[in-house]
Formats: sequence, C-alpha cells, structure tokens
Amino acid sequence: MSFGKTTPILRIFDERKAREFYVDFLGFKVDWEHRFEPGLPLYLQVSRDGCVIHLSEHHGDGCPGAALRIETDELAAFHRELLAKAYSHARPGLQETPWGSTDMSISDPFGNRLTFTNAISV
Repeated sequence: MSFGKTTPILRIFDERKAREFYVDFLGFKVDWEHRFEPGLPLYLQVSRDGCVIHLSEHHGDGCPGAALRIETDELAAFHRELLAKAYSHARPGLQETPWGSTDMSISDPFGNRLTFTNAISV
C-alpha cells in the first residue's frame, strides 16, 4: 500500500491579496484557477517546485488559521530572497529549533501560517 502527496487547501478571502502574497512575495506560480461562473468564489492551485497548495474562497474549504510545514533544502537562500522583496506586510526571521532544524514562519493575509523548514523528512 502507498499514499501520495498531500495537497492542503487554505481559505482565502481576497484574490488580489492572495496573489500578492503567494505569487509576488513567496514566488509561487498559479497553475490553474476555477470559478463555476463569474462572480462566484475562486479556487486555484499555486506551486513552487514540489510544493503544491490549493487556495479557496469557498465557505467550508478550510478555516482561517491553518498551519503548514513546508520543507526546503535552501532555507537561508529563500529567506534572503524574501527579505530582498521588501514586502510591507512581512519580514520573516529564521529561528533555530530545540530539535536542531531552522524554521521561518510567515502568516498569509488570511491568518494561515506557513512554516518553511530545513528539517527534511527521509
């Protein structure tokens, strides 16, 4: 038996703010987006390398305040990249953990917390 990758669904409330944060700031790309018709809630997929996240304006597709841990082997470089963008709503710092990894936590405009970590699973 095997299981595939997990794709989290994070609740968003403002398409412009979501694109500004996930695409412009974090450097994800929009893979696809869907609305049942104009004016209805947006559902989209963003990705960066192997990290895939779904963002949804649909009520019931997740609650604000979710937390994700995203592994990266280049955390220091990603940290420098983000600071260089001078995003006015976040200046993330690096934190050493008691278990030996380094983490960088950032909250999106909707209260979801993304923690990027160099603690790589085996």
